[in-house]
Amino acid sequence: MSLFLSLYQTYKQNSSQVGERKLNRFEKEYTLIPVGHTTQTAHIEVLVTEDGEFYSAEIIPKGNGNTLIPATEKSSSRSGSLVAPYPLHDKLSYVAGDYVKYGGVIKKEEPYSAYIAQLEEWVSSPYNHWMVNSIFKYLKKGRLIEDLVNEKKLHLDSEGKLITSWDKKYEELFEGKPDIFSVVAGGQEGAFIRFNVHSPTKVLSKVWQSKEVFDSFTSFYNQSLGDEDLCYVSSEWIPKTNRHANKIRNAGDKAKLISDNDKSGFTYRGRFRESDQVATIGYDVSQKAHNALKWLINRQAKIVDGRVFLVWGNQVPEVPDPTSDSFDIYEEWDESPEEPIQVANTHQNYATEVKKALSGYMNRLKELDTNEQINILVLDSATTGRLAVLYYRNIQKELYINGLINWHSRCKWRHSYRKTKDGNRIQFTGAPSTKDIAFATYGPNANEKVVKGLMERLLPCIVDEHPIPSDIVRSAIQRASNPVALENWEWEKTLSIACALINSKEDYDMAVDNNNDDRSYLFGRLLAVADVLERNVLDSNGEKRATNATRYMNSFANRPERTWKTIQAALQPYLAKLGKGATRYTIIIDEISSKFNVDDFNNRPLTGKFLLGLSSQRHDMYQKKEKVEQNEGGNEL
Repeated sequence: MSLFLSLYQTYKQNSSQVGERKLNRFEKEYTLIPVGHTTQTAHIEVLVTEDGEFYSAEIIPKGNGNTLIPATEKSSSRSGSLVAPYPLHDKLSYVAGDYVKYGGVIKKEEPYSAYIAQLEEWVSSPYNHWMVNSIFKYLKKGRLIEDLVNEKKLHLDSEGKLITSWDKKYEELFEGKPDIFSVVAGGQEGAFIRFNVHSPTKVLSKVWQSKEVFDSFTSFYNQSLGDEDLCYVSSEWIPKTNRHANKIRNAGDKAKLISDNDKSGFTYRGRFRESDQVATIGYDVSQKAHNALKWLINRQAKIVDGRVFLVWGNQVPEVPDPTSDSFDIYEEWDESPEEPIQVANTHQNYATEVKKALSGYMNRLKELDTNEQINILVLDSATTGRLAVLYYRNIQKELYINGLINWHSRCKWRHSYRKTKDGNRIQFTGAPSTKDIAFATYGPNANEKVVKGLMERLLPCIVDEHPIPSDIVRSAIQRASNPVALENWEWEKTLSIACALINSKEDYDMAVDNNNDDRSYLFGRLLAVADVLERNVLDSNGEKRATNATRYMNSFANRPERTWKTIQAALQPYLAKLGKGATRYTIIIDEISSKFNVDDFNNRPLTGKFLLGLSSQRHDMYQKKEKVEQNEGGNEL
């Protein structure tokens, strides 16, 4: 219950945001939903006058139909043939009194009768709202479909019945395909209608955005709730509920976190006779906890193949994301007055800057004088009806931030695979994102189920400072050791990420370590010299083919002594072409070779450290080459 308590507290701490419509980083709208409400995608908007007369209607374009609507416990979880009307906005079969007249099929109870009776209870209560009353006056006339047909928003066939699905045979009746068939997935009978009130003299808020209407329904519905019971979340005696929210990840999500409707299955059979014997949760608590979760997911979660990765604080929801790379963490959380790191600068140490930004974030939390807790949650569903908590941690902010600082300090290397919106390459030193680690480990075409699984496995490594699982590191090393199987950009990205994973255990300096006599590291340096030497000659001749060092790298990792002989022999023509310029390379090769112990120069397979030596030596040589070129061009070194 600690998860629901944290969500309940989050809702209460952010109650000022209830009903506020905002945009997330993807320009998608989200709202902290009021108690007793839910969201639906509306297809038609109907305007009525203050006196309850039809005014106009319009088809809502795709993407603009997300609507906040009042909902009862029963309507929020309705399915199949169950008649459970929403209190105000609903499907055509519920809100249109002339639905049967125009060909609508009713299986059991008439939805309109149940809908209009429920709406009448609201407008007859002390909590009614005048705009809801105007809508009720109009709908009670039972002529909605007639008005929508006259307005050319709904369309009839030759027999005067609603067209259930569009067919080419109807083209002769209309000029083109009517808009309604482009926004409704099924037939017109499935259209969801939202209502608004028009006034020629007043500036009115939209009904589905009015806090007064929200409060009106919440107050009306609260007085109809059942008996009180002990809430296992809040420890208070309040009206309970046995129906809990769905639509947690998106408007079409049917999976629930809490469900007790499987009375004939194995949900609680054999242990309890009634679901209330397991636990009871108050209606208000369930609503606020679920609505807070929806709000947080739409606001800041990352979702991979339906799996939700969410991190938040109860009082300050914005929290650094453990799945992000160092560049994103710095860009989002640095608020120093100093000039920020410029993208044009090469290999800025974002890992160091992340420490400063996260330390500043923790200091701001301390200034708020709060006992802020950080929540880490992973959700996914095995079926369409059940949502499971795969991972949940409630952790002190200091421990969480220190875990992030440690991760970005140790799992770091030079990276150059990111680009700005303008296409400029971003070079940064820091930790890669967990999603990039997944693609480096399993390839860019990896199944999303595999990707989300790896991202989940890395969370304890980041938050609790656990070592990275050896199979992840091993797989990344194997892919980085086989460049001929990858495109060049993919190999460079895989190499830098593999080095970051290796470095999380070794903590090597990214500069060339001339004092390191580890055989794998030294062999990696030798391979780098051979690669740079041949690459320079090939580039000067305009050849784009792979170097021998790249082609033989996989064999080199498994049989270094034998493969180095082959590579070194293949270098002789390139050394001859370079002439005096070859001296630089031979000196470096001799210097590295002299550091080997005689017994270490053998065919024993290399460890991942050879990638660290390879990457550091390549970077060092290319950096020196750039400085030489600048000097020859008359620029200062």
